[in-house]
Amino acid sequence: MSSTSDTSLTTTEPSAPAIRLAILDDHEILLDSLASWIERNAPEFDLVLRAGSWLELVHSDAFPTDLVIMDLQLRESVSIGARVRTCRAAGAKVVVLSAVDTQEDRDAAMAAGAVAYVTKAQPMTELIAAAHAAMGQTSARTPAPAPVWRPRPAVPETTRPRLSDGERQALVLYADGRTTSEVAQAMNVQYETAKTYLRRVREKYGKAGRPTSSRADLIRRAAEDGYLT
Repeated sequence: MSSTSDTSLTTTEPSAPAIRLAILDDHEILLDSLASWIERNAPEFDLVLRAGSWLELVHSDAFPTDLVIMDLQLRESVSIGARVRTCRAAGAKVVVLSAVDTQEDRDAAMAAGAVAYVTKAQPMTELIAAAHAAMGQTSARTPAPAPVWRPRPAVPETTRPRLSDGERQALVLYADGRTTSEVAQAMNVQYETAKTYLRRVREKYGKAGRPTSSRADLIRRAAEDGYLT
Protein backbone atom coordinates (compact mmCIF):
# COMPACT_ATOMS: atom_id res chain seq x y z
CA MET A 1 0.00 0.00 0.00
CA SER A 2 1.47 3.27 -1.03
CA SER A 3 1.62 6.09 1.47
CA THR A 4 1.33 9.73 0.79
CA SER A 5 3.05 12.39 2.80
CA ASP A 6 0.77 14.76 4.63
CA THR A 7 1.93 18.30 4.02
CA SER A 8 0.45 20.90 6.28
CA LEU A 9 -0.69 24.06 4.63
CA THR A 10 0.27 27.29 6.27
CA THR A 11 -1.45 30.54 5.64
CA THR A 12 0.08 33.94 5.97
CA GLU A 13 -1.79 37.11 6.51
CA PRO A 14 -1.47 39.48 3.58
CA SER A 15 0.75 42.42 4.38
CA ALA A 16 -0.90 45.77 4.65
CA PRO A 17 -0.65 47.84 1.48
CA ALA A 18 1.98 50.53 1.53
CA ILE A 19 0.80 53.98 2.50
CA ARG A 20 0.88 56.25 -0.54
CA LEU A 21 2.85 59.29 0.54
CA ALA A 22 3.48 62.75 -0.90
CA ILE A 23 6.00 65.29 0.38
CA LEU A 24 5.63 69.01 -0.27
CA ASP A 25 8.63 71.25 0.40
CA ASP A 26 9.95 74.01 -1.85
CA HIS A 27 13.50 73.70 -0.53
CA GLU A 28 15.08 71.16 -2.86
CA ILE A 29 17.91 70.12 -0.53
CA LEU A 30 15.59 69.48 2.38
CA LEU A 31 13.05 67.73 0.16
CA ASP A 32 15.72 65.34 -1.11
CA SER A 33 17.03 64.72 2.41
CA LEU A 34 13.60 63.90 3.78
CA ALA A 35 12.63 61.72 0.83
CA SER A 36 15.89 59.78 0.92
CA TRP A 37 15.57 59.06 4.63
CA ILE A 38 12.02 57.76 4.26
CA GLU A 39 12.90 55.60 1.26
CA ARG A 40 15.81 54.04 3.16
CA ASN A 41 14.21 53.63 6.57
CA ALA A 42 10.43 53.46 6.17
CA PRO A 43 9.54 51.04 3.34
CA GLU A 44 5.97 50.84 4.62
CA PHE A 45 5.48 54.20 2.91
CA ASP A 46 5.28 54.34 -0.87
CA LEU A 47 6.66 57.76 -1.76
CA VAL A 48 4.75 58.38 -4.98
CA LEU A 49 4.99 62.17 -5.13
CA ARG A 50 7.69 64.70 -4.29
CA ALA A 51 6.51 68.25 -4.98
CA GLY A 52 8.43 71.50 -4.82
CA SER A 53 5.33 73.68 -5.05
CA TRP A 54 1.68 73.63 -4.09
CA LEU A 55 0.55 73.66 -7.72
CA GLU A 56 2.87 70.78 -8.57
CA LEU A 57 1.30 68.76 -5.76
CA VAL A 58 -2.36 69.31 -6.59
CA HIS A 59 -1.84 69.06 -10.37
CA SER A 60 -0.02 65.73 -10.14
CA ASP A 61 -1.77 62.58 -11.39
CA ALA A 62 -0.64 60.92 -8.15
CA PHE A 63 -2.71 63.31 -6.02
CA PRO A 64 -4.50 62.72 -3.75
CA THR A 65 -2.28 60.34 -1.80
CA ASP A 66 -3.14 58.69 1.49
CA LEU A 67 -0.91 61.10 3.38
CA VAL A 68 0.86 64.39 2.67
CA ILE A 69 3.84 65.61 4.68
CA MET A 70 3.70 69.34 4.05
CA ASP A 71 6.16 72.12 4.87
CA LEU A 72 4.50 74.97 6.72
CA GLN A 73 6.11 77.81 4.78
CA LEU A 74 6.19 77.95 1.00
CA ARG A 75 7.09 80.74 -1.39
CA GLU A 76 3.52 80.59 -2.69
CA SER A 77 0.93 82.76 -0.99
CA VAL A 78 -1.56 79.95 -0.31
CA SER A 79 -2.09 79.77 3.46
CA ILE A 80 -1.37 76.63 5.44
CA GLY A 81 -5.06 76.45 6.36
CA ALA A 82 -6.18 76.51 2.73
CA ARG A 83 -3.61 73.88 1.75
CA VAL A 84 -4.57 71.53 4.56
CA ARG A 85 -8.29 71.92 3.87
CA THR A 86 -7.79 71.21 0.17
CA CYS A 87 -5.88 68.00 0.92
CA ARG A 88 -8.46 66.89 3.46
CA ALA A 89 -11.28 67.58 1.02
CA ALA A 90 -9.49 65.43 -1.57
CA GLY A 91 -9.14 62.58 0.92
CA ALA A 92 -5.51 62.99 1.97
CA LYS A 93 -4.45 63.29 5.59
CA VAL A 94 -1.82 65.91 6.40
CA VAL A 95 1.19 66.10 8.70
CA VAL A 96 2.64 69.61 8.84
CA LEU A 97 6.42 69.93 9.10
CA SER A 98 7.90 73.27 10.14
CA ALA A 99 11.25 74.92 10.75
CA VAL A 100 9.60 77.13 13.36
CA ASP A 101 7.04 76.41 16.03
CA THR A 102 4.65 79.19 16.92
CA GLN A 103 1.32 78.59 18.59
CA GLU A 104 -0.42 80.64 15.90
CA ASP A 105 0.91 78.47 13.08
CA ARG A 106 0.25 75.26 14.99
CA ASP A 107 -3.33 76.32 15.78
CA ALA A 108 -3.99 77.29 12.15
CA ALA A 109 -2.74 73.96 10.84
CA MET A 110 -4.62 71.86 13.36
CA ALA A 111 -7.83 73.89 13.03
CA ALA A 112 -7.77 73.27 9.27
CA GLY A 113 -7.60 69.53 9.83
CA ALA A 114 -3.92 68.56 10.02
CA VAL A 115 -3.50 65.42 12.08
CA ALA A 116 -0.04 66.29 13.39
CA TYR A 117 2.42 69.18 13.57
CA VAL A 118 6.11 68.25 13.75
CA THR A 119 9.10 70.57 13.86
CA LYS A 120 12.28 69.99 11.90
CA ALA A 121 14.22 69.97 15.17
CA GLN A 122 12.57 66.67 16.13
CA PRO A 123 14.12 63.31 15.18
CA MET A 124 12.99 61.76 11.93
CA THR A 125 11.70 58.79 13.90
CA GLU A 126 9.15 61.10 15.55
CA LEU A 127 7.97 62.32 12.16
CA ILE A 128 7.48 58.72 11.04
CA ALA A 129 5.65 57.91 14.27
CA ALA A 130 3.34 60.88 13.63
CA ALA A 131 2.76 59.66 10.08
CA HIS A 132 1.81 56.20 11.36
CA ALA A 133 -0.50 57.69 13.96
CA ALA A 134 -2.13 59.83 11.27
CA MET A 135 -3.03 56.64 9.42
CA GLY A 136 -4.30 54.95 12.59
CA GLN A 137 -1.30 52.64 12.79
CA THR A 138 1.57 51.91 15.08
CA SER A 139 4.99 51.29 13.65
CA ALA A 140 5.47 47.58 13.03
CA ARG A 141 9.16 47.87 13.68
CA THR A 142 11.60 50.09 15.42
CA PRO A 143 13.69 51.94 12.87
CA ALA A 144 17.42 52.07 13.23
CA PRO A 145 18.50 54.96 15.44
CA ALA A 146 18.65 58.13 13.40
CA PRO A 147 20.27 61.44 14.17
CA VAL A 148 18.09 64.44 14.77
CA TRP A 149 17.24 65.88 11.37
CA ARG A 150 18.25 69.50 11.30
CA PRO A 151 19.00 71.62 8.26
CA ARG A 152 22.70 71.53 7.46
CA PRO A 153 24.84 73.88 5.44
CA ALA A 154 23.83 73.31 1.82
CA VAL A 155 25.53 76.15 -0.02
CA PRO A 156 29.16 76.91 -0.83
CA GLU A 157 31.08 78.68 1.90
CA THR A 158 31.87 81.52 -0.50
CA THR A 159 28.19 82.47 -0.77
CA ARG A 160 27.65 82.61 2.97
CA PRO A 161 27.84 86.24 4.09
CA ARG A 162 29.99 87.02 7.09
CA LEU A 163 27.59 88.00 9.87
CA SER A 164 28.52 89.64 13.14
CA ASP A 165 27.51 87.95 16.38
CA GLY A 166 24.62 90.39 16.76
CA GLU A 167 23.42 89.91 13.19
CA ARG A 168 23.58 86.14 13.49
CA GLN A 169 21.68 86.16 16.79
CA ALA A 170 19.02 88.48 15.39
CA LEU A 171 18.64 86.23 12.32
CA VAL A 172 18.18 83.10 14.41
CA LEU A 173 15.63 84.74 16.71
CA TYR A 174 13.70 86.23 13.80
CA ALA A 175 13.74 82.94 11.88
CA ASP A 176 12.39 81.28 15.02
CA GLY A 177 9.18 83.27 14.62
CA ARG A 178 9.82 86.32 16.78
CA THR A 179 8.84 89.83 15.76
CA THR A 180 11.49 92.54 15.55
CA SER A 181 10.33 93.85 18.93
CA GLU A 182 10.66 90.39 20.45
CA VAL A 183 14.11 90.01 18.90
CA ALA A 184 15.16 93.27 20.56
CA GLN A 185 13.76 92.10 23.88
CA ALA A 186 15.50 88.72 23.69
CA MET A 187 18.81 90.40 22.81
CA ASN A 188 18.31 93.12 25.43
CA VAL A 189 18.86 95.87 22.86
CA GLN A 190 16.79 98.75 21.53
CA TYR A 191 14.20 98.12 18.81
CA GLU A 192 16.17 100.19 16.29
CA THR A 193 19.30 98.17 17.01
CA ALA A 194 17.52 94.89 16.32
CA LYS A 195 15.97 96.40 13.18
CA THR A 196 19.44 97.48 12.02
CA TYR A 197 20.84 93.99 12.60
CA LEU A 198 18.11 92.44 10.45
CA ARG A 199 18.49 95.09 7.76
CA ARG A 200 22.22 94.37 7.57
CA VAL A 201 21.54 90.64 7.34
CA ARG A 202 19.20 91.23 4.38
CA GLU A 203 21.73 93.51 2.73
CA LYS A 204 24.56 91.00 3.10
CA TYR A 205 22.50 88.15 1.70
CA GLY A 206 21.37 90.39 -1.14
CA LYS A 207 24.97 91.20 -2.03
CA ALA A 208 25.73 87.46 -1.98
CA GLY A 209 22.99 86.91 -4.59
CA ARG A 210 20.67 85.23 -2.10
CA PRO A 211 17.82 87.73 -1.55
CA THR A 212 15.73 87.67 1.62
CA SER A 213 12.69 89.81 0.92
CA SER A 214 10.43 87.91 3.33
CA ARG A 215 10.60 86.09 6.64
CA ALA A 216 10.33 82.79 4.75
CA ASP A 217 13.42 83.72 2.75
CA LEU A 218 15.33 84.51 5.93
CA ILE A 219 14.32 81.16 7.42
CA ARG A 220 15.56 79.39 4.29
CA ARG A 221 18.90 81.21 4.41
CA ALA A 222 19.30 80.44 8.09
CA ALA A 223 18.54 76.77 7.37
CA GLU A 224 20.87 76.63 4.39
CA ASP A 225 23.73 78.12 6.40
CA GLY A 226 23.27 75.87 9.42
CA TYR A 227 21.94 78.44 11.88
CA LEU A 228 18.75 76.52 12.75
CA THR A 229 20.32 73.94 15.08
